[in-house]
Amino acid sequence: SAATRGGGSKMAVILETSLGDIFLDLHTDKCPKACQNFLKLCKMKYYNNVIFHNVQKDYLAQTGDPDGTGRGGSSIWGVLYGNQAKYFDDEISKKLKHTKKGTLSMANTGPNTNGSQFFITLADDLTSLDEKYTIFGEVPEGEDGLDTLDKINAAFCDEGGRPLQNIRVRHTVVVDDPFPDPKGLDDHIPDRSPEAKPDKHDVDRLADYENPYNRHEGKSDEQVDKELKDATAKSQAEVLTMIGDLPSAEAVAPETDLFVCKLNPVTTSEDLETIFSQFGEIVSCDVVKDWKTGDSLQYAFITFEDKESCERAYFKMENALIDDRRIHVDFSQSVSKLWGAWRKGDRSGMQQGFAGHANQPQGRRRDKRGKDEDDNRWKRDKFDKDAAPKKRQRTSRDDRRDRDYDRRDRDRPRDRDRDR
Repeated sequence: SAATRGGGSKMAVILETSLGDIFLDLHTDKCPKACQNFLKLCKMKYYNNVIFHNVQKDYLAQTGDPDGTGRGGSSIWGVLYGNQAKYFDDEISKKLKHTKKGTLSMANTGPNTNGSQFFITLADDLTSLDEKYTIFGEVPEGEDGLDTLDKINAAFCDEGGRPLQNIRVRHTVVVDDPFPDPKGLDDHIPDRSPEAKPDKHDVDRLADYENPYNRHEGKSDEQVDKELKDATAKSQAEVLTMIGDLPSAEAVAPETDLFVCKLNPVTTSEDLETIFSQFGEIVSCDVVKDWKTGDSLQYAFITFEDKESCERAYFKMENALIDDRRIHVDFSQSVSKLWGAWRKGDRSGMQQGFAGHANQPQGRRRDKRGKDEDDNRWKRDKFDKDAAPKKRQRTSRDDRRDRDYDRRDRDRPRDRDRDR
């Protein structure tokens, strides 16, 4: 049986949170309705996995909203009987004050709007809360619960009071319940406690089970190495995006492009296209040349119609002999085409999005006459009469300016003779 404490309160509930346990004494004699509501909600595991959505340093820690927004929650009677019983009336006693840390009170949005949300004070003498909120319990002195409150009080929070790392009520243990169960409660009591699992609140915050000081704890060396490399690559991509070398930090090289190097200077684009076309349809094949001399730089990029053709060429042509040279073949890591397409905008044939998502340039395709369709489209766009800037219409001001020029030219010889 639970031990009775001074003032008629009993240790009735243990809140098991992600930062430690909080022991709660309830004022069952002074606030029976608030205590019954709290105990029955704990009994049906209503508070399991609920976050502390509002933590104000040296003031209070608020929880009890299953939505985690501060606008949700319902009393036990609202759960059982519908929205018309969502709230219950205040039970404010002038004998109960927010004089010490660990005071347990119902949260509300005005008089008689008590639902499921509650808060625990994190400092002494918070008299501004008196006679506004129903005090129905407290954290007893000498228990570990006060240490847990100190940990909650030290949490880093955003401007709205939401902790940057989620703090959750993982489990509730009802030690003593003097109230009979209302009709229909048995249908809402689960056979076992709900399992803790990540949810929508872990998307933009550190999860309650993560260690912010050692996020690699319990992971293998391979996993840690991969995470570090991924983080480094992402950081570098963001820097390249900021300086304009990448259209997007998520841009990735197309999976249909091959990079070929160690070419013989005499090898041409047509030669490579003829050799590599045995593996599938080729969209483009370009040997990169010096822009001044036109000499081959001995490497090329080949774009296939599909990924499977690209992979076949990669496995078959590595270290192959072309024009007395052993070539090297690899998957292209270049995003220059994406960057160029991004700069040209609609004229480049860009689809919506970018690179590894849906943003890949459509690429060059050759028509039956062997010409590049993209080049023809570009020329049509470039010399489109409708797209060309229109000539400005003449105005009376232009006419006056022309007359002034004519008069100056006519009078110049006369003025020159006069000056002599």
